[in-house]
Amino acid sequence: MHEPTSPLLRSALGGLTAAALLSLLPLPVAGQDTPYFPAAGEWETMEPAQVGMDASLLEAAQQIHLDHQNMAPRDLALAHQRSFAREPFGEQVGPFKVRGEPTGVVIRNGYIVAEWGEPERVDNTFSVTKSFVTSTVGLAWDRGLIPDIHEPVARLMGPIEVDRPECVAPRPPQGDFPTVPAPFEPFSGDHASRITWDHLLRQTSDWEGMLWCKPDWADRPDQDPDTWTTRERHEPGTVYEYNDVRVNLLALASLNVWREPLPQLLRREIMDPIGASPTWRWTGYENSWIHLDGARVQSVSGGAHWGGGMFIHARDMARFGLLHLHDGRWEGEQILSEEWLQMARTPGEANRRYGFMNYFLNTDGEDLSSAPETAHRHVGAGSNIIYVDPEHDLVVVVRWIQGGALDDFIGAVIDAIVE
Repeated sequence: MHEPTSPLLRSALGGLTAAALLSLLPLPVAGQDTPYFPAAGEWETMEPAQVGMDASLLEAAQQIHLDHQNMAPRDLALAHQRSFAREPFGEQVGPFKVRGEPTGVVIRNGYIVAEWGEPERVDNTFSVTKSFVTSTVGLAWDRGLIPDIHEPVARLMGPIEVDRPECVAPRPPQGDFPTVPAPFEPFSGDHASRITWDHLLRQTSDWEGMLWCKPDWADRPDQDPDTWTTRERHEPGTVYEYNDVRVNLLALASLNVWREPLPQLLRREIMDPIGASPTWRWTGYENSWIHLDGARVQSVSGGAHWGGGMFIHARDMARFGLLHLHDGRWEGEQILSEEWLQMARTPGEANRRYGFMNYFLNTDGEDLSSAPETAHRHVGAGSNIIYVDPEHDLVVVVRWIQGGALDDFIGAVIDAIVE
């Protein structure tokens, strides 16, 4: 046992035996029966050995991260200009900020056992935002607002009055005479009317249109420009395509079911109950405003492909991961139903490594050979990762790591588990 370094502490404890000193230490918690949930504004830390982990091996995992940190500009607006802004219609329409240091948080048995970087710095989290969009749809399904995720979205969608009608399509022709623009009906037409909630959640809708001045084809466009507006649409549900325009469409659909801003809903139903800080923010685009029930409301984005999305710190991300580790339960309260999360983690027919957005599955260990197949992760560019591993009672948040190093990093964290 190390001698206390503080003179006052040495004086206070000087008369105690080593056995008595040991009795003052927290009891080991590895394999505890009662799950620990951190209260708001608090999070108890444990020495790695107390939760069956080796401190030196955890430090080795941290070093893998630091040796393979993201080398793109930390000014995320500049990083955007060097990547997605080069696409057609790629201009920034939502906020970015200058991001912080490579950051990690390791949670075992609910306790923080390792942290580095800036775990309470609020930064863009990019496509991890998609998992929060999915959560709002899950809450609606749990409460019966969406009776069946396999029914067409059109059945629950009313016409949408948008601030900038020139930024959405399709819409009826206006003729040659002045008139008030018709409301936006994104699920009109033969193809769009067959799109279900499940199709949007699994990114298999192949919806065609423009939303917030971004055409669907402009997101990661085909190399052949002649196909951008002419190709045949795939039958909904048959082809997976990662597409942020359609993610934003799901956020708009969820907003119209709830009839209230999604950040307010998320705060009331999920973030406050799990004790998240008051610092996170969920933003949309400068042109993603609609009029709903007499109020002007922003439809938030599902990622930061063009800016915006969820701004959040690593500890709040870890709370979201801990909620998933416990199948939607938090200290006795079922916040998201276990049935919903089971569906979210079920592989889709068009992509066996993807559930609902943004649940990346480890089907057959294809993506993370070091991790069990039962693990899943929420993924955003950067990379921003929430790794959830029920088999090892483990939640890991890692921010600003090179994607190619993730398997080695997660493998090193798992290797640090010694009991």
